[in-house]
Amino acid sequence: MTDDIKQSKGAEVHAAPLPPYLSTRYAGWRATTYRDNKIWYRRLASDGQHPRIMAVACCDSRVDVNKVFSAETGDIFLHRNIANVVPPYLPDGDPHGTSATVEYAVNVLRVAHLLVIGHSDCGGIRGCHQMCSGHAPEMESKESFIGRWLEILRPGHERVAHIEDEPTLLRALEKEAVVVSLENLWEFPFVRKAIEEERLSLHGLWFDIGEGTLEHYLPEEGRFARV
Repeated sequence: MTDDIKQSKGAEVHAAPLPPYLSTRYAGWRATTYRDNKIWYRRLASDGQHPRIMAVACCDSRVDVNKVFSAETGDIFLHRNIANVVPPYLPDGDPHGTSATVEYAVNVLRVAHLLVIGHSDCGGIRGCHQMCSGHAPEMESKESFIGRWLEILRPGHERVAHIEDEPTLLRALEKEAVVVSLENLWEFPFVRKAIEEERLSLHGLWFDIGEGTLEHYLPEEGRFARV
């Protein structure tokens, strides 16, 4: 039995059936992973989620945070967006998806650790560089959602713009994006309060997709080091 869903008056909804290969994959998951862990899934459903970790990661399909940390279902409260960006604290009454997710994680779920995870070969970072260096005028338009989002990283780009070798610059900018997000997180009053009360810690990470290596940010030294 399915629930009847009423469409908003005057609204058009376009949705197609699930592609067969996804239906097949779902059937396989339910027949194996779910079947073998049914009690755990039902406990999660009845008791709610209690993750210790929130992670802000990139949408890039090659970065699977749960697999990198061998996490089980229910371990990580995961938010993904273009270039793993946390925007500045801006309580202007408008909707802010990433900020809302951070607020929920810190104030409601009361996670103990908040991770910002950048990665190698990030398309969002490359787009940011192209825009900030004047080679992507279409992203400067107010109609470009991507451009307006990546504008948040302009301060990071300014810090590495002196690097002449482009691959080196892009890698530096991938890491600066993590630092910018950490800087922005500190400006959220409830994040700062949780840190000062020693119930939350922030962590900046950078993941190399091809090498499978992980680096963490050392603020005292201003650099990333291998984990």
